[in-house]
Amino acid sequence: MAHAHILVVDDDQDICHLLSRFLTKSGYAVATAGRGSVARELLAGRHFDLVLCDHRLPDTDALKMLQHIRSTSPTTQVIIITGYSDVRIAVELMRQGAFDYIGKPLYPDELLMRVQDALAGDGTNEERQVGDRTKGAVRKQEGPVFIEGTGPSSRTISKHIALVAPTDMSVLLTGETGTGKEYVAKRIHQHSKRSEGPFVALDCGALPKEIAGSELFGHTKGSFTGAVTDRVGSFEQAQGGTLFLDEIGNLTYDNQLKLLRVLQERKIRRIGGSKDIDVDVRILVATNEDLGRAVAEGRFREDLLHRVQEFSIHLLPLRERKEDIPLFAQHFVELANIRLDRQVTGFEDVAMQQMVEHVWSGNLRELGNVVKRAVLLSTGPLINSECLPASVLSGSMPIARSSSPIEPGSRTGEGLRGVAHQAERDAILNALERNGFNKSRTAEQLNIDRKTLYNKLRAFGLTV
Repeated sequence: MAHAHILVVDDDQDICHLLSRFLTKSGYAVATAGRGSVARELLAGRHFDLVLCDHRLPDTDALKMLQHIRSTSPTTQVIIITGYSDVRIAVELMRQGAFDYIGKPLYPDELLMRVQDALAGDGTNEERQVGDRTKGAVRKQEGPVFIEGTGPSSRTISKHIALVAPTDMSVLLTGETGTGKEYVAKRIHQHSKRSEGPFVALDCGALPKEIAGSELFGHTKGSFTGAVTDRVGSFEQAQGGTLFLDEIGNLTYDNQLKLLRVLQERKIRRIGGSKDIDVDVRILVATNEDLGRAVAEGRFREDLLHRVQEFSIHLLPLRERKEDIPLFAQHFVELANIRLDRQVTGFEDVAMQQMVEHVWSGNLRELGNVVKRAVLLSTGPLINSECLPASVLSGSMPIARSSSPIEPGSRTGEGLRGVAHQAERDAILNALERNGFNKSRTAEQLNIDRKTLYNKLRAFGLTV
C-alpha cells in the first residue's frame, strides 16, 4: 500500500522523527503526535489506515486511545509500542482490538514487517496462525501450518480434537489469551466434515458493541445511520462451514439472546430485514474468562452457555507446559527465517534454558514475537542470550558478558545483601525497558548519572 496513511503517537520526539523518516522512505504518508489530545484531533480530521501508539502518553494511555479509535474509526489498525516489561498489558490491549504490539528498542526490519502485516489486514502472519488474536474483522481460513506439542497436555488436546472434529457438536475453548484457541478451532474445522467449507472467525472482544449485531447477522441498506449498502454477516459468510466466535463473553445480553435464537432455530434475520435466512453453520466459541462465574453474576445467559458448551477443551498456558517450549520456539525460528531471509538453525543451550524458564504471560503470541526478534538480531547460526529481551533474561541468572568479576553470592546471595542486589538489578532493567533502553533518560529517571548506570550494568554482567 504505497499511499497508506500512518499516525505515530509517542511523546518521545526523537522516536516520532525517526519513525516518520523511516516510514516515509518506505512509501507511507506519516503524521506524528506527542500527546493523545493531538492524536484525537488528527484522527477527527482525516482517516488513518494505521496508528502506531506508545503505551504510555503524558495525557492518556494506549487503552483509552485504542477505545477511541475503535469507536470512531473501526477500520483503522492499531499497533502498540511497548517495553517488554509491559507484555501482559500489550496482550490485553490486543484482546481489546489492537492488531499487534512491538517492543522497544525498535528495529527497522521488524517494524516494517509488522506495519505490512497490519495494513494487509488478513490475519495471516505466523503468530496468528499458531493461535492468537486479530483485529476483530471476519477472515477466511488460511490453512495454517500445524505444529503439535509433545507434552501430556498437547497429546490430550490432540485426542480431543480427533474425537470431536468429525461431529457437529459445538465446542467451547477456554484458556488464557495467546494459548492457541483459534488455532485449535481451525484444526477442528480442518478435520471435520465441513473442511471444504469456509472457516470464519470473529473476535467479539474487539467489536464495538454498536456493530456486533451487524457483524454477526448482517444488515440491510438504510437500517441504521451508516448502513449505505446491504451487508452479509458472519453466519451467512460461514454457510456450510464453521463460525468461530472468540471472546464470546463480551457479547451484550441482547446479542446473546439473538445468538441463542439462531442456534435454536438455525435461522438469522439481518438487522432491518423482513425475512428469515436458513443457516447451516457449526459453532466453535472461545473465552479466557470463567463463563460459569459470568452466569452467576448475570453477565452471561445460562441457556446460551449450555448451547455452546456441548464439548469443552481447555488450553494450558505455556508456563504449565514448558516441555513444549523448545518445539514451538524452533517452529517460530523456521517461520522467522522465511520472513526475514535468515538461516538461523536454533538456540544455544543457555538461551534455550532461559526461554524455558520464562513465564510467558503472553503465551504463544509473546513467544513468537521474542523468537522473531531474536532471529533478527542473531549474527550466527544459533541464537544466544544477547538476542533475548531483558524480560526473558531477568527471569533467570544473568549471563556474564564482561570481564568484570562478580563475587559469588552477589547475584542471588543469601540474606539482605542478595535481596537488595536483585531488587536493584530488576529496578534498572525495568527502567531501561520503560525508556526504550535510552540510557540517558533511564539514568535521569533513576536519579543517577550515566557513568553510575554503566558501572552498575557492568557489575551485573549485562550489556544492553
